[in-house]
Amino acid sequence: MHVPDGFINAPVSVATGAVAAAAVAVSLRGARRELEGAGAGSVAGAERTAPLAGLVAAFIFAVQMLNFPVAAGTSGHLLGGALAAILVGPYTGVLCVSVVLLMQGVLFADGGLTALGVNITDMAIVTTVVAYGLFRGLVKVLPRRRRSITVASFVAALVSVPAAAVAFTGLYALGGTADVPIGKVFTAMVGVHVLIGIGEATITALTVGAVIAVRPDLVYGARGLTKPLELRTSPLATPADEPAPAAAPASAAPAPVAPRRSVRRVWLAGVAAALVCAGGISYYASASPDGLEKVAHDQGIDAKAEDHAAKDSPLADYSVKDITDPRLAGGLAGVIGVGATLAVGTGVFVVLRRRRNTGADEQPATGAERPSENV
Repeated sequence: MHVPDGFINAPVSVATGAVAAAAVAVSLRGARRELEGAGAGSVAGAERTAPLAGLVAAFIFAVQMLNFPVAAGTSGHLLGGALAAILVGPYTGVLCVSVVLLMQGVLFADGGLTALGVNITDMAIVTTVVAYGLFRGLVKVLPRRRRSITVASFVAALVSVPAAAVAFTGLYALGGTADVPIGKVFTAMVGVHVLIGIGEATITALTVGAVIAVRPDLVYGARGLTKPLELRTSPLATPADEPAPAAAPASAAPAPVAPRRSVRRVWLAGVAAALVCAGGISYYASASPDGLEKVAHDQGIDAKAEDHAAKDSPLADYSVKDITDPRLAGGLAGVIGVGATLAVGTGVFVVLRRRRNTGADEQPATGAERPSENV
Protein backbone atom coordinates (compact mmCIF):
# COMPACT_ATOMS: atom_id res chain seq x y z
CA MET A 1 0.00 0.00 0.00
CA HIS A 2 3.04 2.29 0.13
CA VAL A 3 2.48 4.74 -2.74
CA PRO A 4 5.72 5.67 -4.55
CA ASP A 5 6.55 9.02 -6.11
CA GLY A 6 4.92 9.60 -9.48
CA PHE A 7 1.63 7.73 -8.98
CA ILE A 8 -0.28 10.83 -7.83
CA ASN A 9 0.16 14.26 -9.37
CA ALA A 10 1.58 17.27 -7.54
CA PRO A 11 -1.69 19.13 -6.71
CA VAL A 12 -3.29 16.10 -5.05
CA SER A 13 -0.02 15.23 -3.31
CA VAL A 14 0.16 18.74 -1.89
CA ALA A 15 -3.49 18.61 -0.82
CA THR A 16 -3.06 15.28 0.94
CA GLY A 17 0.10 16.62 2.54
CA ALA A 18 -1.98 19.44 4.03
CA VAL A 19 -4.62 16.96 5.21
CA ALA A 20 -1.94 14.76 6.77
CA ALA A 21 -0.29 17.73 8.50
CA ALA A 22 -3.63 18.87 9.93
CA ALA A 23 -4.48 15.35 11.10
CA VAL A 24 -1.09 14.94 12.76
CA ALA A 25 -1.54 18.31 14.51
CA VAL A 26 -4.96 17.26 15.80
CA SER A 27 -3.55 13.87 16.81
CA LEU A 28 -0.73 15.51 18.76
CA ARG A 29 -3.33 17.32 20.82
CA GLY A 30 -5.54 14.27 21.26
CA ALA A 31 -2.63 11.97 22.06
CA ARG A 32 -1.72 14.11 25.06
CA ARG A 33 -5.03 13.16 26.64
CA GLU A 34 -4.71 9.51 25.67
CA LEU A 35 -1.20 9.32 27.12
CA GLU A 36 -2.59 10.27 30.52
CA GLY A 37 -3.99 6.76 30.68
CA ALA A 38 -7.62 7.77 31.25
CA GLY A 39 -6.80 10.15 34.07
CA ALA A 40 -5.05 10.07 37.40
CA GLY A 41 -6.82 6.90 38.47
CA SER A 42 -5.64 4.80 35.56
CA VAL A 43 -3.50 1.76 36.15
CA ALA A 44 -1.41 2.60 33.11
CA GLY A 45 -0.28 6.15 33.79
CA ALA A 46 1.10 8.55 31.25
CA GLU A 47 4.67 7.96 32.32
CA ARG A 48 4.31 4.36 31.23
CA THR A 49 2.02 4.79 28.24
CA ALA A 50 4.55 6.85 26.27
CA PRO A 51 7.13 4.02 26.02
CA LEU A 52 4.34 1.60 25.15
CA ALA A 53 3.17 3.85 22.32
CA GLY A 54 6.73 3.93 20.97
CA LEU A 55 6.79 0.15 21.23
CA VAL A 56 3.58 -0.12 19.19
CA ALA A 57 5.19 1.93 16.42
CA ALA A 58 8.29 -0.29 16.43
CA PHE A 59 6.18 -3.45 16.44
CA ILE A 60 4.14 -2.25 13.46
CA PHE A 61 7.35 -1.47 11.58
CA ALA A 62 8.66 -4.96 12.28
CA VAL A 63 5.47 -6.82 11.32
CA GLN A 64 5.13 -4.81 8.11
CA MET A 65 8.31 -6.55 6.98
CA LEU A 66 6.50 -9.90 7.10
CA ASN A 67 4.77 -10.09 3.74
CA PHE A 68 2.41 -13.06 3.57
CA PRO A 69 1.03 -14.64 0.36
CA VAL A 70 -2.63 -13.89 -0.38
CA ALA A 71 -3.03 -15.01 -4.00
CA ALA A 72 -0.98 -16.27 -6.92
CA GLY A 73 1.93 -13.87 -7.28
CA THR A 74 0.62 -11.38 -4.69
CA SER A 75 1.46 -10.75 -1.05
CA GLY A 76 0.24 -8.47 1.69
CA HIS A 77 1.46 -7.04 4.96
CA LEU A 78 0.06 -5.38 8.07
CA LEU A 79 -1.05 -1.76 7.77
CA GLY A 80 -1.36 -1.37 11.54
CA GLY A 81 -3.94 1.40 11.92
CA ALA A 82 -6.47 -0.82 13.67
CA LEU A 83 -3.87 -2.43 15.92
CA ALA A 84 -2.43 0.91 17.03
CA ALA A 85 -5.82 2.53 17.65
CA ILE A 86 -7.08 -0.34 19.79
CA LEU A 87 -3.89 -0.70 21.82
CA VAL A 88 -3.02 2.95 22.50
CA GLY A 89 -5.95 5.06 21.22
CA PRO A 90 -6.96 6.53 17.83
CA TYR A 91 -5.00 9.80 18.08
CA THR A 92 -1.87 8.06 19.31
CA GLY A 93 -2.47 5.39 16.67
CA VAL A 94 -2.35 7.95 13.86
CA LEU A 95 0.97 9.18 15.21
CA CYS A 96 2.37 5.64 15.54
CA VAL A 97 1.65 4.75 11.91
CA SER A 98 2.86 8.17 10.74
CA VAL A 99 6.19 7.65 12.50
CA VAL A 100 6.51 4.24 10.83
CA LEU A 101 5.80 5.70 7.39
CA LEU A 102 8.29 8.52 7.94
CA MET A 103 11.05 6.11 8.97
CA GLN A 104 10.31 3.80 6.04
CA GLY A 105 10.38 6.64 3.53
CA VAL A 106 13.50 8.35 4.83
CA LEU A 107 15.66 5.36 5.77
CA PHE A 108 14.45 2.52 3.57
CA ALA A 109 13.17 4.27 0.41
CA ASP A 110 9.78 2.60 0.94
CA GLY A 111 6.98 4.96 -0.03
CA GLY A 112 7.70 8.16 -1.90
CA LEU A 113 8.75 11.31 -0.06
CA THR A 114 6.51 13.51 -2.20
CA ALA A 115 3.79 10.89 -1.58
CA LEU A 116 4.24 10.95 2.20
CA GLY A 117 1.02 12.92 2.61
CA VAL A 118 -0.81 10.38 0.45
CA ASN A 119 0.54 7.48 2.50
CA ILE A 120 -0.23 9.08 5.86
CA THR A 121 -3.75 9.97 4.72
CA ASP A 122 -4.38 6.48 3.36
CA MET A 123 -2.49 4.19 5.74
CA ALA A 124 -2.58 6.15 9.01
CA ILE A 125 -5.71 8.29 8.98
CA VAL A 126 -8.22 6.22 6.99
CA THR A 127 -7.34 2.89 8.59
CA THR A 128 -7.34 4.31 12.11
CA VAL A 129 -10.58 6.27 11.79
CA VAL A 130 -12.48 3.46 10.08
CA ALA A 131 -11.15 0.73 12.35
CA TYR A 132 -11.64 2.53 15.65
CA GLY A 133 -15.10 3.82 14.73
CA LEU A 134 -16.24 0.31 13.82
CA PHE A 135 -14.47 -1.16 16.87
CA ARG A 136 -16.27 1.18 19.29
CA GLY A 137 -19.61 0.46 17.65
CA LEU A 138 -19.12 -3.29 17.97
CA VAL A 139 -17.95 -3.06 21.59
CA LYS A 140 -21.15 -1.24 22.51
CA VAL A 141 -23.42 -3.99 21.15
CA LEU A 142 -21.34 -7.07 22.01
CA PRO A 143 -21.34 -8.62 25.51
CA ARG A 144 -18.96 -6.83 27.89
CA ARG A 145 -16.31 -9.54 27.83
CA ARG A 146 -12.67 -9.66 26.90
CA ARG A 147 -13.44 -11.98 24.03
CA SER A 148 -15.65 -9.28 22.53
CA ILE A 149 -12.61 -7.00 22.31
CA THR A 150 -10.80 -9.62 20.25
CA VAL A 151 -13.79 -10.18 17.97
CA ALA A 152 -14.29 -6.44 17.47
CA SER A 153 -10.57 -6.08 16.74
CA PHE A 154 -10.76 -8.74 14.04
CA VAL A 155 -13.73 -7.17 12.27
CA ALA A 156 -12.39 -3.61 12.54
CA ALA A 157 -9.00 -4.57 11.12
CA LEU A 158 -10.61 -6.61 8.34
CA VAL A 159 -12.69 -3.67 7.14
CA SER A 160 -9.93 -1.07 7.50
CA VAL A 161 -7.76 -2.55 4.72
CA PRO A 162 -10.28 -2.46 1.83
CA ALA A 163 -11.32 0.96 3.18
CA ALA A 164 -7.75 2.14 2.57
CA ALA A 165 -7.90 0.60 -0.91
CA VAL A 166 -11.09 2.56 -1.62
CA ALA A 167 -9.40 5.74 -0.36
CA PHE A 168 -6.42 5.18 -2.66
CA THR A 169 -8.79 4.66 -5.58
CA GLY A 170 -10.47 7.96 -4.78
CA LEU A 171 -7.14 9.76 -4.65
CA TYR A 172 -6.12 8.12 -7.90
CA ALA A 173 -9.35 9.25 -9.51
CA LEU A 174 -8.46 12.82 -8.52
CA GLY A 175 -4.77 12.83 -9.35
CA GLY A 176 -3.66 9.59 -10.98
CA THR A 177 -0.89 10.10 -13.51
CA ALA A 178 -1.60 7.04 -15.69
CA ASP A 179 -4.52 6.83 -18.09
CA VAL A 180 -6.20 3.81 -16.54
CA PRO A 181 -9.99 3.34 -16.19
CA ILE A 182 -10.82 4.03 -12.56
CA GLY A 183 -13.24 1.10 -12.48
CA LYS A 184 -10.40 -1.32 -13.15
CA VAL A 185 -8.30 0.26 -10.41
CA PHE A 186 -11.19 0.05 -7.95
CA THR A 187 -12.01 -3.59 -8.70
CA ALA A 188 -8.39 -4.72 -8.56
CA MET A 189 -7.47 -2.76 -5.43
CA VAL A 190 -10.52 -3.70 -3.37
CA GLY A 191 -10.47 -7.32 -4.50
CA VAL A 192 -6.88 -8.04 -3.46
CA HIS A 193 -7.06 -5.96 -0.29
CA VAL A 194 -10.09 -7.82 1.00
CA LEU A 195 -7.81 -10.86 1.06
CA ILE A 196 -5.01 -8.87 2.68
CA GLY A 197 -7.54 -7.68 5.25
CA ILE A 198 -7.96 -11.26 6.47
CA GLY A 199 -4.28 -11.40 7.31
CA GLU A 200 -4.45 -7.95 8.92
CA ALA A 201 -7.42 -9.03 11.01
CA THR A 202 -5.71 -12.22 12.15
CA ILE A 203 -2.52 -10.44 13.22
CA THR A 204 -4.48 -7.67 14.97
CA ALA A 205 -6.79 -10.03 16.86
CA LEU A 206 -3.94 -12.30 17.95
CA THR A 207 -1.85 -9.36 19.18
CA VAL A 208 -4.71 -7.64 21.01
CA GLY A 209 -5.81 -10.97 22.49
CA ALA A 210 -2.29 -11.72 23.72
CA VAL A 211 -1.99 -8.35 25.47
CA ILE A 212 -5.48 -8.64 26.99
CA ALA A 213 -4.61 -12.09 28.33
CA VAL A 214 -1.70 -10.75 30.40
CA ARG A 215 -2.39 -7.03 30.90
CA PRO A 216 -5.90 -5.93 29.89
CA ASP A 217 -5.30 -2.62 31.68
CA LEU A 218 -2.80 -1.67 28.97
CA VAL A 219 -5.30 -1.98 26.09
CA TYR A 220 -6.91 1.37 25.36
CA GLY A 221 -9.92 -0.22 23.69
CA ALA A 222 -10.60 -2.43 26.72
CA ARG A 223 -10.94 0.38 29.22
CA GLY A 224 -14.08 0.03 31.29
CA LEU A 225 -14.15 -3.75 30.93
CA THR A 226 -11.62 -4.51 33.67
CA LYS A 227 -12.55 -4.63 37.33
CA PRO A 228 -10.68 -2.36 39.75
CA LEU A 229 -8.37 -3.96 42.27
CA GLU A 230 -10.13 -4.70 45.58
CA LEU A 231 -8.34 -4.16 48.92
CA ARG A 232 -9.43 -6.63 51.59
CA THR A 233 -8.97 -6.50 55.33
CA SER A 234 -8.04 -10.16 55.60
CA PRO A 235 -6.42 -12.68 53.26
CA LEU A 236 -9.39 -15.02 53.91
CA ALA A 237 -12.07 -12.38 53.64
CA THR A 238 -14.42 -12.06 50.68
CA PRO A 239 -16.38 -9.01 49.57
CA ALA A 240 -19.59 -10.63 50.86
CA ASP A 241 -18.42 -11.39 54.42
CA GLU A 242 -16.35 -8.27 55.07
CA PRO A 243 -17.81 -6.03 57.78
CA ALA A 244 -18.93 -2.58 56.80
CA PRO A 245 -16.10 -0.13 57.43
CA ALA A 246 -16.56 2.29 60.29
CA ALA A 247 -16.57 5.97 59.60
CA ALA A 248 -12.98 7.19 59.57
CA PRO A 249 -12.10 10.09 61.86
CA ALA A 250 -11.15 13.35 60.26
CA SER A 251 -7.53 12.88 61.28
CA ALA A 252 -7.27 9.36 59.86
CA ALA A 253 -4.55 8.63 57.33
CA PRO A 254 -5.61 8.38 53.68
CA ALA A 255 -6.55 4.95 52.38
CA PRO A 256 -3.67 3.00 50.86
CA VAL A 257 -3.36 3.16 47.10
CA ALA A 258 -2.95 -0.06 45.14
CA PRO A 259 0.60 -0.35 43.84
CA ARG A 260 1.08 0.09 40.12
CA ARG A 261 2.07 -2.93 38.15
CA SER A 262 5.25 -2.64 36.18
CA VAL A 263 5.06 -2.69 32.39
CA ARG A 264 8.74 -3.55 31.99
CA ARG A 265 8.09 -7.21 31.19
CA VAL A 266 5.47 -6.32 28.60
CA TRP A 267 7.79 -3.74 27.06
CA LEU A 268 10.74 -6.13 26.95
CA ALA A 269 8.59 -8.89 25.48
CA GLY A 270 7.29 -6.51 22.81
CA VAL A 271 10.77 -5.30 21.87
CA ALA A 272 12.01 -8.89 21.69
CA ALA A 273 9.09 -9.87 19.45
CA ALA A 274 9.74 -6.91 17.14
CA LEU A 275 13.44 -7.72 16.87
CA VAL A 276 12.73 -11.38 16.13
CA CYS A 277 10.21 -10.46 13.43
CA ALA A 278 12.38 -7.83 11.74
CA GLY A 279 15.76 -9.41 12.32
CA GLY A 280 14.96 -13.07 11.67
CA ILE A 281 11.50 -14.03 10.44
CA SER A 282 11.50 -11.28 7.80
CA TYR A 283 14.03 -13.29 5.78
CA TYR A 284 11.30 -15.86 5.11
CA ALA A 285 8.64 -13.31 4.12
CA SER A 286 7.01 -13.59 0.71
CA ALA A 287 9.01 -11.98 -2.08
CA SER A 288 5.90 -11.49 -4.24
CA PRO A 289 4.76 -7.90 -4.90
CA ASP A 290 2.23 -6.55 -2.44
CA GLY A 291 -1.32 -5.59 -3.38
CA LEU A 292 -0.61 -2.12 -4.73
CA GLU A 293 2.55 -3.21 -6.55
CA LYS A 294 0.68 -6.02 -8.24
CA VAL A 295 -2.24 -3.83 -9.29
CA ALA A 296 0.14 -1.10 -10.49
CA HIS A 297 2.06 -3.60 -12.62
CA ASP A 298 -1.04 -5.25 -14.08
CA GLN A 299 -2.72 -1.94 -14.93
CA GLY A 300 0.40 -0.14 -16.17
CA ILE A 301 0.40 2.40 -13.36
CA ASP A 302 3.97 1.58 -12.36
CA ALA A 303 5.20 3.07 -15.64
CA LYS A 304 4.74 6.46 -13.97
CA ALA A 305 6.78 5.60 -10.89
CA GLU A 306 9.73 7.90 -10.19
CA ASP A 307 13.04 7.07 -8.57
CA HIS A 308 13.01 7.50 -4.82
CA ALA A 309 15.06 10.40 -3.47
CA ALA A 310 16.59 8.01 -0.92
CA LYS A 311 17.29 5.16 -3.34
CA ASP A 312 21.00 5.33 -2.48
CA SER A 313 20.36 5.13 1.25
CA PRO A 314 22.58 2.58 3.05
CA LEU A 315 19.35 0.84 4.13
CA ALA A 316 17.37 1.11 0.89
CA ASP A 317 15.07 -1.84 0.19
CA TYR A 318 15.53 -3.09 3.78
CA SER A 319 19.06 -4.29 3.20
CA VAL A 320 22.32 -2.94 4.59
CA LYS A 321 24.51 -1.78 1.74
CA ASP A 322 27.85 -3.55 1.15
CA ILE A 323 26.84 -6.66 3.13
CA THR A 324 26.77 -9.55 0.68
CA ASP A 325 24.93 -12.08 2.84
CA PRO A 326 21.23 -11.32 2.17
CA ARG A 327 20.06 -12.83 5.44
CA LEU A 328 22.50 -10.76 7.47
CA ALA A 329 21.92 -7.61 5.40
CA GLY A 330 18.14 -7.83 5.71
CA GLY A 331 18.14 -8.85 9.36
CA LEU A 332 20.50 -6.07 10.36
CA ALA A 333 18.43 -3.52 8.45
CA GLY A 334 15.33 -4.74 10.25
CA VAL A 335 16.98 -4.45 13.66
CA ILE A 336 18.19 -0.93 12.84
CA GLY A 337 14.70 0.00 11.69
CA VAL A 338 13.11 -1.30 14.89
CA GLY A 339 15.63 0.58 17.01
CA ALA A 340 15.23 3.82 15.06
CA THR A 341 11.42 3.65 15.07
CA LEU A 342 11.36 2.80 18.77
CA ALA A 343 13.66 5.73 19.59
CA VAL A 344 11.81 8.29 17.45
CA GLY A 345 8.35 7.08 18.45
CA THR A 346 9.12 6.98 22.16
CA GLY A 347 10.79 10.37 21.95
CA VAL A 348 7.71 11.95 20.35
CA PHE A 349 5.36 10.53 22.96
CA VAL A 350 7.62 11.35 25.90
CA VAL A 351 7.78 14.98 24.75
CA LEU A 352 3.97 15.04 24.43
CA ARG A 353 3.58 13.61 27.91
CA ARG A 354 5.94 16.14 29.44
CA ARG A 355 4.26 19.04 27.68
CA ARG A 356 0.90 17.82 28.96
CA ASN A 357 2.20 17.50 32.51
CA THR A 358 3.90 20.89 32.35
CA GLY A 359 0.72 22.52 31.13
CA ALA A 360 -1.25 20.95 33.97
CA ASP A 361 1.30 22.07 36.55
CA GLU A 362 1.22 25.65 35.28
CA GLN A 363 -2.57 26.01 35.48
CA PRO A 364 -3.60 28.54 38.16
CA ALA A 365 -5.30 27.21 41.24
CA THR A 366 -9.04 27.86 41.58
CA GLY A 367 -11.56 27.78 44.39
CA ALA A 368 -10.26 26.37 47.63
CA GLU A 369 -6.83 25.78 46.11
CA ARG A 370 -6.27 29.49 45.30
CA PRO A 371 -4.18 31.14 48.01
CA SER A 372 -5.90 33.92 49.86
CA GLU A 373 -5.02 37.43 48.77
CA ASN A 374 -5.42 38.67 52.37
CA VAL A 375 -2.64 36.54 53.81
